[in-house]
Amino acid sequence: MSDFPSSKFERGRIMAKTGLKVGANYAGYHLKRVLGQKDENAKKALNTQNATDVLREFSKLRGTALKLAQTMSLDTGLLPEEFVDIMTQAQYKVPPINRVLVRTIIKRELGEYPEKLFASFTPDAVAAASIGQVHRATLLDGREVAVKIQYPNVRETIDSDLAIAKSVFKRLVDHPSTDDYFDEVRSKLLEETDYYNEGRQMESYATLFNSEKFETPRWIPELSTQRVLTMTYLNGRHLDSFLKEKPTQEEKNHFGQLMWDFFHAQIDNNYTVYADAHPGNFLFTYEGKLGILDFGCIKKSPPDFFNNYIRLFDVHMRDDEAGMRSVYQNLEMIDRNPKDKDFEERFYAFCRGFGNHFLSPYTYDSFDFGDPSYERIIGEYAREATKFTEPRGSKHFIYVSRLHVGLYQMLMKLSAVVETPDARRLLENYLQKISPAVDLEEGAIL
Repeated sequence: MSDFPSSKFERGRIMAKTGLKVGANYAGYHLKRVLGQKDENAKKALNTQNATDVLREFSKLRGTALKLAQTMSLDTGLLPEEFVDIMTQAQYKVPPINRVLVRTIIKRELGEYPEKLFASFTPDAVAAASIGQVHRATLLDGREVAVKIQYPNVRETIDSDLAIAKSVFKRLVDHPSTDDYFDEVRSKLLEETDYYNEGRQMESYATLFNSEKFETPRWIPELSTQRVLTMTYLNGRHLDSFLKEKPTQEEKNHFGQLMWDFFHAQIDNNYTVYADAHPGNFLFTYEGKLGILDFGCIKKSPPDFFNNYIRLFDVHMRDDEAGMRSVYQNLEMIDRNPKDKDFEERFYAFCRGFGNHFLSPYTYDSFDFGDPSYERIIGEYAREATKFTEPRGSKHFIYVSRLHVGLYQMLMKLSAVVETPDARRLLENYLQKISPAVDLEEGAIL
């Protein structure tokens, strides 16, 4: 009954087929160029076709494969614009599973068919993403809710998908840290496929952040299991839909500021951050609040890692060369005893330059993320990073930096202007707890 390929053979075959299809597309493109058939739009069409092929096949796989597609949608400058645009659909526009299967899953998980459990239940999904799809419903007491249903066998395919991905990755880069990175990804995917865990995390964030600025769903535990999650419904629109409404600059700045504020409000949150910052997980409500969805991917870091990550802000604001080197060593970006000192110095210079640019918004009281030169230079640094093929950095970077990069991507797409003094004060207060007092605004040790 399931339309979800779950065996290692089936999933490996689809991944291999996708690779062959993309390879054939590129071969055809280069053959035309050799034959003198040059078209300035051909490369864009090629990128669009390849992205469409990858998304179509990975949408069949869902689960870990689609998580990879979501990562591709983060515009880091490494992928063509057309590829990023198509992959953004992996965040909330995945083909849903069929109605009959939905009813079967609810009956198996909750003990009754949806018509017995809810006053109303919409059989067609209102959103579908990598791990599950969402249906609207009304409780017997009249409350509107969203019911997230996990695709069949997603949890069971994590290990086989990661084994395939790891084997491909190790052919490109064989490094001792590879296993640590994949173990980190595996642990988070197991958490994301445990909807009880997500419900608890949702309640924790609701307690901390529900306010006049932010809105989160509330968990309905009596209608939830490890594979079905029922929560109160939030009404709003995602980033793309919001932009189609032709909002004013003031409206874009408003929601951009809320995103910025949400990121920085987590600085002193017991080393814990919301680590799934992509457009599909945020709503712009009609009441002007930022709606935050999907609490499956919450990252709690070891204190030493988190504190050093926050120290990056301080050492870059003060352009403290010695401090930067020490922090980057603590974060496992720079080797304390390198075999190739010249290479290590080049990589350190790259980290210093990229960090200075990436964190430069904090040096202004007001920063325009719509400035095309800022995004262009970010892309140049991202492309330069591909020259350093050896993996660097603690495994904890994977999810903590994902929040920061995702935030910037959304702010740049919004072309939002944000005010930064409150964020600097939050950083300063936190840094005073863990190190000698600093003044980020003045850029000097107190």
